[in-house]
Amino acid sequence: MGAAFNPMMATILPVLNEGNHIGACLDSLIQQTYPASRHVILVLDGGSTDETAKEVEAAILRSTRADGPRIEFHLNPGRFVAEGRNLALKLLPGSVTHVLELIGHSTVKPDHIAIMVEEWNRISEIESRPLAALGCRVAAREGELGTVESWVEATLASPMGSGGGQFDTFSKAAPCKIPAFVLHARDALVTVGGWDESFISSQDSDLSMRLAAEGYALWRTPRTTVHMTKRAGLKRWWKMGHRYGFWRTKTVLRHPKRISLREYLPWFGLLLTLALFGLDSPWWTVLIGAYGCVLVAEAVRMVLRFKRPSLLVGVPMCLFMLHTSFSIGLIDGFLRRGRAATDR
Repeated sequence: MGAAFNPMMATILPVLNEGNHIGACLDSLIQQTYPASRHVILVLDGGSTDETAKEVEAAILRSTRADGPRIEFHLNPGRFVAEGRNLALKLLPGSVTHVLELIGHSTVKPDHIAIMVEEWNRISEIESRPLAALGCRVAAREGELGTVESWVEATLASPMGSGGGQFDTFSKAAPCKIPAFVLHARDALVTVGGWDESFISSQDSDLSMRLAAEGYALWRTPRTTVHMTKRAGLKRWWKMGHRYGFWRTKTVLRHPKRISLREYLPWFGLLLTLALFGLDSPWWTVLIGAYGCVLVAEAVRMVLRFKRPSLLVGVPMCLFMLHTSFSIGLIDGFLRRGRAATDR
């Protein structure tokens, strides 16, 4: 394989009301060092009512003038991410061999695709199974963060907040269960039938589980990073936590091996606390105090790490909100079918 490996690449961007971010996202893709002649970008709009379409049109002109990759704008009648990505698979030219997942509120460095291709080549040579997915690290958006944004980022940098998911700050390339912002082999996507459109969210987790079940290898590399805009308000932070919990239950119901007892620790702690309180045992106060001390200790660690004093208040608050909303979402996932997210 070596230097001869030069895949035809497509970046797929399902969007909805990304007018404030899609321009920067597309500019970061236009500036890629990977050959523009081997890269096409598909933007799938799920019915935006803001300036998203105008921003994409302007980016198409910028890419044309810069001899950048071809950018196509398509309407996504299905509205949601899974429908948009599946539609893109149907629209892609047959020459495309690999598909890169991004979202409208993300950006990448100019060498992102080139590094992903290099890593794909390297890992394919040492992996006995066919490689279907290669993910990367996820970091904060570039630029100065607002106060709540900094709280959210610090919370996700904590093991108590990331949970080993897409925001995990791993340091070495290795196989993984659920890679983030993935470069996919197109033939693997076709083999498993693409994204499951019954998942309004967590469609990537479901896809990864199905790829693994088919015997494909899934890896992640720390050599490159996607910079992602996250929540800038506490209300949206709460809604995000609930949504993640809700769809985690839906994923576990479909794929029982995806369950993690760690995610149910808040419920175990609450039930134990209530039981001790009901038994009139003073130990219930000890449990609450211990949890509070852990939150404060983590806040102090984040203050020292990021040099932002406001994290002393923001991190415990955001951790508590995340644990609470995610735990409620886990139970809610058993009760309702689910609907589109409103946390952006």
